[in-house]
Amino acid sequence: MNVYGDKISRHLFSVQAFGKRHVTTCQVFTKWHHASSYAINCGVVDQKKTNGKMPILNDAWIRQQSLQHGMISPFVEDLHSDNVVSFGLSSYGYDARVSDEFKVFTDVNNVVIDPKKFSEESFVSKKCNECIIPPHSFALGHTVEYFNIPRDVLVICLGKSTYARCGIIINVTPLEPEWEGYVTLEFSNTTPLPAKIYANEGVCQFLFLKADATCETSYRDRQGKYMRQQGVTLPRV
Repeated sequence: MNVYGDKISRHLFSVQAFGKRHVTTCQVFTKWHHASSYAINCGVVDQKKTNGKMPILNDAWIRQQSLQHGMISPFVEDLHSDNVVSFGLSSYGYDARVSDEFKVFTDVNNVVIDPKKFSEESFVSKKCNECIIPPHSFALGHTVEYFNIPRDVLVICLGKSTYARCGIIINVTPLEPEWEGYVTLEFSNTTPLPAKIYANEGVCQFLFLKADATCETSYRDRQGKYMRQQGVTLPRV
């Protein structure tokens, strides 16, 4: 998100909070393509400087950055979709795979989930080709791919529609400028039935947004706590 995007986000929250409306992160991002014009109309940003655009980067740019600068590794140049949940390079994004390592939450030990004092008794670790998530439960996984984000790019992740249509929600927070590592993936089974996740197949799509100016402080600069994370990484404070 560029400096104008930051102003847009703050303005959206301040306006809607004033109107006593609750706005979720999901709602903000699903409306993000309207945000620039909305902010211009409200006088938050100067249209002459932004032209109302925050460019989304295409397949040629993603390929070049991955092959020449290691932005995504291993990198799959074509979209694979034969008898698998699709993965690889798409028109304006990259469909990433989940590895065969999972942590499935369990209530066997009756542990309270505390993000500041997270207990490993909260889950069961599994290494498998097909991970079963119990009804109304939750699991963690990580991407097969290692990401290394450029300093002037913000990456947003959306779950694939194949899983969404099965009631499986995939959540990933934005990949910030100059963050790198394997992405920890969160899977929520919203259904009353067990749900299956296929390892080494596609689960989510990453979209790359180009800022109009380089940020003053990147994730690497401030030594973020999830920098260069390996495998499934648990909450840190």
